Parts: sequence; C-alpha cells; structure tokens
Amino acid sequence: MGVSKLGSFSENQNRLAVLAKAMGHPARIAILEVLIKHKTCLCADIVSALPLAQATISQHLKELKDAGIIHAVEEHPKVFYHIDEAACSQVVALLGSLFKKMYQSSVRA
Repeated sequence: MGVSKLGSFSENQNRLAVLAKAMGHPARIAILEVLIKHKTCLCADIVSALPLAQATISQHLKELKDAGIIHAVEEHPKVFYHIDEAACSQVVALLGSLFKKMYQSSVRA
C-alpha cells in the first residue's frame, strides 16, 4: 500500500498492521518463543535453537527489531536480543480491541 494511503487509517490500525506483518512468519514466531523462554539471547543462541541458517535468522531479527517488537543491545562485539514487553502488551491490547469489536457486533446481531 502506498505511503499516502496510510494516513487514511487510524494510528492503532497502522501500528497493528506493522506488528502483525512483523509476526507474520512462523520463523519469527519461533524466534519470539526462544526469546520468551530465555529472556535475552545472542543470534548464535537462536541459531542453535532453530533449524535455520544464521543469515536467515538475522533477517528475521531485523524485521522484528524494525517493528519494535524486540531490542538489540550491543556489547561489542556481541549483540543481545530481547523482547520489548511494552510492544508485546500493545499487540495484546490492539488485537484484544479488534476482536472485542467483532464479538460485540456479533452479540448485537
């Protein structure tokens, strides 16, 4: 969708779309599960936990990081990844709000 069209949607709609897109791959869900389990990880830790190449995991980490779902903390020469709990709370709240609207409309029908 063109950038000019994004202004036609609410801030919450745009944010949820960014978050959903970032989580829209099973590898990214698996990475999140690893980070939830271990709290903080190096890329190598994630590589050892999943059947994916390091370069592939790095790409997925970048997508999650760009969406703000995870953070990278550099302690040269290492980079530690962890989940942004505020972003995860936002995902829960935005999805909850979306499906609550669906539930409310089906109850009224």
